[in-house]
Amino acid sequence: MKPANRIASTFLLVTLTTLAASAQTPATPTQAPPPLIGSIATKSDWPQAKPDDVSSPEAILNAVYNVISGPKEQQRDWDRMRSLFVPDARLIPVTSNPTTGHADVVVLTIDGYIARSQARMTTNGFFERSIHNEIEQFGNIVQVWSTYESRHSPSDPTPFARGINSFQLLKDGDRYWVVNIFWDAETPTNPIPAKYLPK
Repeated sequence: MKPANRIASTFLLVTLTTLAASAQTPATPTQAPPPLIGSIATKSDWPQAKPDDVSSPEAILNAVYNVISGPKEQQRDWDRMRSLFVPDARLIPVTSNPTTGHADVVVLTIDGYIARSQARMTTNGFFERSIHNEIEQFGNIVQVWSTYESRHSPSDPTPFARGINSFQLLKDGDRYWVVNIFWDAETPTNPIPAKYLPK
């Protein structure tokens, strides 16, 4: 046999032997990923909510607006605030990209929101309330389209800001949790549609 034919025959024999061996080797089963652990389960020391604050979608919305509202120099109860949210919740205002002028978002943790907001709230006074809510629910998820008005004092005749808060809530047995709040402010070129205002 010529050397070239001998090399080809040897290569073919090795290849067939390897294929036969692999066919007889049982496939290794794919290992399942570890089970997911929820945000609430990871924080056993998270502040406990007052039952009345979290008993319904309307109750938890009122609690959120109440806890961030107050006059000048009044410190907010941030543990009460935390108790309304899942530990990994996000608060997401729409903003403008200074480079392009296009819409953008700032994604804040609860503590990031507190750090950004508390000085302004206690320096100027801040009162926010809902004036119209659209609530939809399926199973354990709830979406609330909540139109808000913001004032420095409850006696101010007109709000200094209005907009819409999009709340995503989790129903957990007898209570609700805020998962996210995503919001955009009203502007002269982006007025709130009449269907999202009080009749």
